[in-house]
Amino acid sequence: MTAVAINGHALALDGDQKSSKVAIAIHGGAGTILKSSMTPEKEAAYKEVLSKAVKHGYALLQEGKKGEVAVVETIKILESSPLFNAGIGAVYTFDGEHELDASIMHGGSKNAGAVAGVKTIRSPIEAALLVMNESPHVMLSGSGAEEYARENGLEQVDNSVFDTEFRKEALDRVKARMEQASNGYGSQQGNERFGTVGAVVLDSDGNIVAGTSTGGMTAKRYGRIGDSPIIGAGTYADNESCAVSATGHGEYFIRYHVAADICARMKYQEVTLVEAANTVIHDVLVEAGGDGGVIAIDNKGNIAMPFNSAGMYRASIDTEGKITVAIYKN
Repeated sequence: MTAVAINGHALALDGDQKSSKVAIAIHGGAGTILKSSMTPEKEAAYKEVLSKAVKHGYALLQEGKKGEVAVVETIKILESSPLFNAGIGAVYTFDGEHELDASIMHGGSKNAGAVAGVKTIRSPIEAALLVMNESPHVMLSGSGAEEYARENGLEQVDNSVFDTEFRKEALDRVKARMEQASNGYGSQQGNERFGTVGAVVLDSDGNIVAGTSTGGMTAKRYGRIGDSPIIGAGTYADNESCAVSATGHGEYFIRYHVAADICARMKYQEVTLVEAANTVIHDVLVEAGGDGGVIAIDNKGNIAMPFNSAGMYRASIDTEGKITVAIYKN
């Protein structure tokens, strides 16, 4: 396998031919997701959006679209659904707003882009791609990221566009517990602590790409940023090993650089994708007290989707075209 650079991206090629093998995995967040607390209608709604998103991304890959395009267009579907904690449906901050984060990384070029704490960008993952492709930086935050996105023609919206009633109810519950405990920060429980969407792909050029987008933690304050926009923590991609998008209690994923650790274990210990991902999620994180999961794909299209929480919204289509859509532990 050789590599060539086209438009700044290193493309892994087998001879002069593109690979016909493409694959994709997506997630819509991990957490205390129990079948006993899910109505059949709501479960069907989650599976419908997951299926729509993963099929759309796979179709783009089959058309020969670049991995970063497939990742962004797939995540935009999840950002547009009120079911997930990203874009519309993002959780509320302590002050009753939405602060959104996203990142993307290309495994061939090692180029990456991220935005953090943005309030007016319609699609944070689209902004992360803009930063990766057009800016000399990796991460932009807050009003500066919004200005950059606006100058480059990305859609701007009022922050209220991201409002949903059930996320507001979650904020009210957290703030009530804070008040009762005389605690000005924290008191998040279960799914209030995290929720994210993400995608990882193998494209027809042999490149692997990862992207992640989130609304963060319910009732977060003081400009808190989680792992999702941090390269190496919530998102990482390296053509020599794997691409990873994470979802979980972000502070732990930052401390243990979860996404990059999985790839490094593959690269330097020469273990399989499944072994590397399982070790980090089920051993390292559990021992540390962190909960969540990842979706990961290697340069051969192998997929791993481990999680140590009760459930994780997830879907995949492998190199043979087999589709999987799941929520709970098998």
